[in-house]
Amino acid sequence: MTKTADTAGVIAPPPLLAAAVIVLGLILDWLLPAYVLTLLLPFSVRITIGTVLIVAGFTLIIPANLAFRSAGTNVEPWKPSVTLVVEGIFGWLRNPMYVGGTLFLVGLAILLAADWILVMTVVFDVVIHFGVVRREERYLEAKFGDTYRDYMRSVPRYGLPF
Repeated sequence: MTKTADTAGVIAPPPLLAAAVIVLGLILDWLLPAYVLTLLLPFSVRITIGTVLIVAGFTLIIPANLAFRSAGTNVEPWKPSVTLVVEGIFGWLRNPMYVGGTLFLVGLAILLAADWILVMTVVFDVVIHFGVVRREERYLEAKFGDTYRDYMRSVPRYGLPF
């Protein structure tokens, strides 16, 4: 008889994936500079937009992290979920940490005029969706059943109604 782990089985820790986006994006910017953001957006505009997006990202990430901790469940998706958090920010957005991470990466790309970080963020979002979010959803549905299915029906995955 085999024992299955009580985890979502995500492909990699999301912070590690975000760090990979930054490192690979900066390396590619150094090797193959595109200068698209530099040409499209003046420095002051890049600073403003980048800062706003980074702050918006942390505005989603921090309360979501605190909600998990106050509920006594693991923030890390590679560890077991102890309880389902559906209050606060999770009442209108099922994945605020991943949306926040994307906003942070886009903001950083614009702030630094790092075109390749912006491109790699698209790859990051695809990997997060299929390698993390979809796996978490299967895991949470199996673990919490109808309660999680009701939550999925009532709260959009990424804040959008689709």
